[in-house]
Amino acid sequence: MATITTTNPATEEKISTFTVVTNNQIKQAVDDARNAFNSWKAADEERKNTLHAMSEYLKKNSETLAKVATNEMGKVIKESKSEVEKCAWAMEFYADNGQIFLQEETLNTDARKSTIKFEPLGVIASIMPWNFPYWQALRFAAPSLMAGNVVVLKPASATLQSGIEIENAFKEIDAKKGIFHTLIGNSDSATTLIDSDINAVTFTGSEKAGAKVGKRASANLKKCVLELGGSDPFIILDDADIDKATDGAVKGRFINCGQSCIASKRFFVSKEVAEEFTEKFIHKTEKLVVGDPLSENSDLGPLVNKDALDRISEMVQDAKKKGCNVLTGGEQLHDGKGYFYKPTILTDIKDNMDVASEETFGPIAPITIIEDEDEAIRLANDSKYGLGASIWTENLKTAEVLSDKIESGIVSVNNVVVSDPRIPFGGIKNSGFGRELSRYGMLEFVSVKSIRFYDDLVSHHYVE
Repeated sequence: MATITTTNPATEEKISTFTVVTNNQIKQAVDDARNAFNSWKAADEERKNTLHAMSEYLKKNSETLAKVATNEMGKVIKESKSEVEKCAWAMEFYADNGQIFLQEETLNTDARKSTIKFEPLGVIASIMPWNFPYWQALRFAAPSLMAGNVVVLKPASATLQSGIEIENAFKEIDAKKGIFHTLIGNSDSATTLIDSDINAVTFTGSEKAGAKVGKRASANLKKCVLELGGSDPFIILDDADIDKATDGAVKGRFINCGQSCIASKRFFVSKEVAEEFTEKFIHKTEKLVVGDPLSENSDLGPLVNKDALDRISEMVQDAKKKGCNVLTGGEQLHDGKGYFYKPTILTDIKDNMDVASEETFGPIAPITIIEDEDEAIRLANDSKYGLGASIWTENLKTAEVLSDKIESGIVSVNNVVVSDPRIPFGGIKNSGFGRELSRYGMLEFVSVKSIRFYDDLVSHHYVE
């Protein structure tokens, strides 16, 4: 039987070895979910109560769950706790608002009565990444379950125990059997899951893998939502509050050791404030503590694995060879075992550097000095990605104009880009399609049914 072994990225020690599910086990999980769906979709109050119970469970067990994620993928413990707490918020939000979001609508037409209803699709396959192992899975599961769907999760190979903990949580709160199942699988398992008797697929991960999932889902005529990579611009105009902007730059770039799709990844700074911004950014970056992710004193832990560490090192070396200037960092930490890399700030960025065009999934901040707002927008939009963007200025009218010009699914003014259950989340271009979170995310996995009641046959009906 095929197996997957997880490794602690801070110590390079083996954590656990898991057996990959068989095709029959995948089929059984989907069949169980299908059976649960038949009654779950009609149990409005049970769904609401289940999500509230899940929220309470996450709050009470946040420290235990956080430690599992930190050991598996290296996120510092304070960020892991925050992640679990955010999941609890999402569960509570959809428990309180889900029924309102799905209320049927009444329209005026030529019929005596016209309504629109929102009905769950059925079994949804959820193929999720390792960087936010709880949040990525549950920010989708919360609205989908509340809508009446059931979920089969395939977590990333690096964070299998985190995925198992989610299924265990549903068992601990005595949720209806079959509404949430975690599969221990690999890429072949994901393919089998997509081909099985599911109704739709949600995927979060790399652009390359997302394209494969989308192709497979469409070949099976199944709805899919793809949340892929990002290379978010961080624009600092000459009237920006530099203290706030540099605080945001540190938070936006180095959260989760830079391993976030909506992390700030390309910094465009007005020439009038470039020197002040850069100095303060360096000063605050060099205060960050890189170390044991289980310590409350650490700000950055290791990258998720050696491949990720090597990729970040290669990107910096590529930039060095092509003439960048390393202002701080720019090298691995060699104080012992673990995939640690120093938080890095680069300048003199050129278009042919990988850090200028590829997604930097690690603690690298490339700074480009801009002449004016037009150049900022041109450079911001010169990317195959279009997930998020942030603009820093005291002139909100200017911010509104620039927000309309930026090609992305999310724009944040005077703050970093963050996901929020109340706001739609998703991108354009190679960052994927579809939306998560808010009412719009909930509606991605429902059938919109129109019903009309007539008194008489419509006359002169010659077109379909």
